[in-house]
Amino acid sequence: MSQSELIMIVGMMAVTFGVRYPVLAITGRITLPPPVLNALKFIPPAVLSAIIVPALLIPDGELDIGYTNAYLVAGLFAAVVAWRRKNLLLTIVVGMAVFWLWRVFVV
Repeated sequence: MSQSELIMIVGMMAVTFGVRYPVLAITGRITLPPPVLNALKFIPPAVLSAIIVPALLIPDGELDIGYTNAYLVAGLFAAVVAWRRKNLLLTIVVGMAVFWLWRVFVV
């Protein structure tokens, strides 16, 4: 590892720590109002949606909402399994199986 790479990694670490630590330090000392605490519950689903939806709808750089989009089909099957069964492992297995089978037999 070169010196410039090490400096870059340490710099990224410092920026990440510098941005997150003050918020954690402040919230540890004050009591947040209930509406704020309730709103914080929506952050993980919002972040996951922001990551997953573009991957499902734009797999090759352009919008694809047809039946040939294996990512979208597998995501829909996985969403139904997650909703009905509430089982993470089953959701992952079904989503991957549908994705592979769809790519082999349909696309």
